Amino acid sequence: METAVRKATIRRLVLSRRGQLDPADRAERGVALIGRLLHLPEVSEADPVLAFVSITSEVPTAMLLQAVLKTGKRLLLPFVADDGALRATAISSLDELEPGYRGIPEPRARLPVSPDSAGVVIVPGVAFDEQCNRLGYGGGFYDVFLRAAGSVPRVGICFDVQVVDAIPIEDHDEPVDVVVTEERAIRRRRLE
Repeated sequence: METAVRKATIRRLVLSRRGQLDPADRAERGVALIGRLLHLPEVSEADPVLAFVSITSEVPTAMLLQAVLKTGKRLLLPFVADDGALRATAISSLDELEPGYRGIPEPRARLPVSPDSAGVVIVPGVAFDEQCNRLGYGGGFYDVFLRAAGSVPRVGICFDVQVVDAIPIEDHDEPVDVVVTEERAIRRRRLE
């Protein structure tokens, strides 16, 4: 089976699994996951924190975003620029968000900050595997964005039902350093 078909199959399967989580269960899992994430050294020691606003059945990130703002750290959030590229900008309140690309909440002010200026990049994904490979929604936005972030630590967040055995990867796919779920943190093994 070709890579694109295998990726589409995994997306369909994992989105179905994630979508079947009861909303109350999803919220409870989200609280546990965000608690684990906030104690991760890559996040607790980072400033600024580049995160994202969750949509639909993704891990709810409002608690994360509020916690970052409460600590006084700079919070960077992505937006889709007029050229179709993913960019980031700083916000000081969640009141600064408005519907953007495909209705996803984005910062109203669009003063781009380079992703490599972040202390950590926290990213969504449809699925992750034990090697910290990431499968997104298929647009390639975060692959390009993560490449631009250079050596900044990359943390993917998802529910444990989104972790699969293996994700087929292509040259343009960008992995994360750590995957955090409500049950565990998976670190990428580096080849010596």
